[in-house]
Amino acid sequence: MDFWQRYRAIDARDTRFDGQFYTAVRTTGIYCRPSCPARTPKAGNVTFYETSAAAHDAGYRACKRCLPEAVPGTPAWNLRSDVAGRAMRLINDGVINRDGVEGLAARLGYSSRQLNRILSHELGAGPLSLARASRAQTARTLLVSTTMKAADIAFAAGFSSVRQFNETIGEVFAMTPSALRATARHHRTPAVAAVSSTALTLNLPYREPFDPGVFDFLAVRAIPGIEEGSSTSYARTMRLAHGDARFRVDYDAGAPGRPLVLTIGAVDLRDLPSLLSRVRRLLDLDADPVAIDGALGSDPRLAASIAATPGIRMPGAVDPQELLVRAMIGQQITVAAARTALVQLSASGSECLVPADGLHRLFPTATQIAETGFELLRGPQRRIDSVRGAAAAMSSGELDFGYGDDLPGLEAKLLPLAGVGPWTVGYVAMRVIGAPDVFLANDAAVRNGIRSLAGAAPAPETPLSPAFRELSPWRSYATMHLWRAAAAAQSAARTRPARAASPIPKKATS
Repeated sequence: MDFWQRYRAIDARDTRFDGQFYTAVRTTGIYCRPSCPARTPKAGNVTFYETSAAAHDAGYRACKRCLPEAVPGTPAWNLRSDVAGRAMRLINDGVINRDGVEGLAARLGYSSRQLNRILSHELGAGPLSLARASRAQTARTLLVSTTMKAADIAFAAGFSSVRQFNETIGEVFAMTPSALRATARHHRTPAVAAVSSTALTLNLPYREPFDPGVFDFLAVRAIPGIEEGSSTSYARTMRLAHGDARFRVDYDAGAPGRPLVLTIGAVDLRDLPSLLSRVRRLLDLDADPVAIDGALGSDPRLAASIAATPGIRMPGAVDPQELLVRAMIGQQITVAAARTALVQLSASGSECLVPADGLHRLFPTATQIAETGFELLRGPQRRIDSVRGAAAAMSSGELDFGYGDDLPGLEAKLLPLAGVGPWTVGYVAMRVIGAPDVFLANDAAVRNGIRSLAGAAPAPETPLSPAFRELSPWRSYATMHLWRAAAAAQSAARTRPARAASPIPKKATS
């Protein structure tokens, strides 16, 4: 978007762009979200920033009226496959909190000095400033949503000291932590706060519309003991850097605001930013559904599906290594068969310390799969050997991939593995790095989805690409619609009553 497109967005107070850019006003010294209800500033006084960190570095503070930090993130970090986009995915996952700027730079293949120069040029702020803004956003969320002690919030958000936490909150929001907490306009759910682990409940912001079908996608693939799902909820266990965690997300379409409520059963406070980031990625909560649906709806093959299910989301992954194993086991077999195989494999995982809500297992680690887990798999020996080989490579560190990769990087790392082809790489790219423009043309369900929609679609005026190239860069979402159509057609076929058998003519007598 150029300056005037953004200016028209703030003049219209368009909530769709909240979190995608920030409006700084020189005469007031504050920055706002695009939908801020305050009077539209004069264009000559406005500067737009890609990130809140850039506005902070330029000397602006957050608006107390619109609270620009209380918004969904930008989908740009998945759209952009450049260093800046990859860096932001890792920063949001808490890499700087765990490994520092040097660790972030090493993951991206740059020196810290080069990385600082690239991010400052592309995003207006260096990695430390970007991480600081991320911490401030996490801290604000916890202050207004929970009754956790301020000291616990400081360390949960990634600050190294309470003093640093207080200074940052004051600089960014021009308020003390207690004053910021007092701005909460909704009921806060009491949280049990502890130094090592905590349980709390938060609302997850997202852009409307939101199609809850993402819960169905996760539910039919859920592994008992590790995951639980329904049409409006999803829960699971997971491993994070400092320990095990358990969370649940519930969607209430009938409640005011249609909230997505995240309940965290247990997590080490140091892992909280990472958990929040991964849950958001799992449910694709930073997507811009209006832009996606607008593009997909222009294709007559998908128009009816878009109208019926606006706001479809692309499921992510809370653990890249786990997702690769699941993809390798699930390729070329049905979802039900893959789930059965994964239930068997999960027996090699370790138990959670405290069973709760039916969740008592963790998905096995790559090491566990490589050493003994592969013995629990059934099917072609070649597939079993491939899964074991990939697990061994991940366990040894020979194969290292994750949220900071781009599609060419994933191809270079994964395609040399036995049993991994273009479908597997594409599926992993969709769910791990949120690649928005993957089209799995050879996928059986995609082909079935195309056939099921073909009969209802009007004949196009001009020939359309079989690979849906006209819909770039949103073909991953087209894939989700085609999968949905294929599943609906299959379900309808199962429930359709069998046609009455035709009467068999009697054999003529001689």
